[in-house]
Amino acid sequence: MLTDDSTASRYGPIFIGVVLNIALYGIMVTQTYLYFHVYKRDRTWMKLLVFLLFICDTVNCCFDVAFLYMPLINNFGDNDAISRASWGERASDAFIAALVQFFFAWRVKVLTSNIFTVCVICFCSFAQLCGGLGTSIAVVRVPEFVHFQKFQVIVIIWLAFSAVADTIITAALVWHLRKNKTGMALTDTVVNKIIRLTVQTGLITALCAIIDLILFLVFPTGLHLIFNLPLSKLYTNCLMSSLNSRAGWQYSESSQAMSQNVERSEPVRSVPRVRNVNMLKSDSRRQGPQEIYIDVESHEMVDVVDMKGSSFPGGDGYVPDQKVAPMTHSRASDSPPPHVV
Repeated sequence: MLTDDSTASRYGPIFIGVVLNIALYGIMVTQTYLYFHVYKRDRTWMKLLVFLLFICDTVNCCFDVAFLYMPLINNFGDNDAISRASWGERASDAFIAALVQFFFAWRVKVLTSNIFTVCVICFCSFAQLCGGLGTSIAVVRVPEFVHFQKFQVIVIIWLAFSAVADTIITAALVWHLRKNKTGMALTDTVVNKIIRLTVQTGLITALCAIIDLILFLVFPTGLHLIFNLPLSKLYTNCLMSSLNSRAGWQYSESSQAMSQNVERSEPVRSVPRVRNVNMLKSDSRRQGPQEIYIDVESHEMVDVVDMKGSSFPGGDGYVPDQKVAPMTHSRASDSPPPHVV
């Protein structure tokens, strides 16, 4: 017969995991709406992938709520129901993780064209999918929480290969992006944003899978379910965050600041002249003090508004560039012209 302490120690982590799962599902709903509203020109298969992930996340939430509702509400007081686990969460978690990892494997293939790395990622993803399905089958055959340690191997395969796949994806994308920096501030700022997003999204799922595995091996009370239940939502939110952040990659911080300054500025009708000053000096072979001549060229910048409705490129009031201070000589007309420094 189960004691109150064992029930609390088991369903406490389950309750926390379900709450985190539902919260992340709400974020997933918002991310999905933004994706279909903003990226209407994406490829059809990509839209179908996002829609499929949304359906899988919804089904996963239903499994998690049923996992908590059935033993505590419908079968309240039934010790056998409280001591048994559900298999649906594991299968859906592994399937969602595989879809997301295959998508990132495709992205690695497009960016790096490294077939070996893509094959390794696909192998690890397929292995974790098999491990997740095997864990579900094991839970069906051995549903009691106290006997979960009997199938440690299949759980290790599931979570370890999932963490390895996420780590390889992150490392491959970061290495390729850092290798292809252009040295230009505008493009490098965008690349740095993509690198930070890749590291954040990839390491979140990898660390969560590793912590889940460690807690499963160390604490047989079910503490690992805090990280196991919301794991699928972390995968889908990481993917949707990567897709929805593409709109901000084309703008850097400097370009945004420049556009803000332009929006705040008022139209200017007259612009100060840009002057080009050439310093000249007289021939050093002649006696007497050296003389300096200044040649000033004037270039007038006319507002674009002034040029509308005029056949002449500069508008009605446009005056071609001309010498405003022509060069003169203080000596007699027979003096030789000065030479440019």
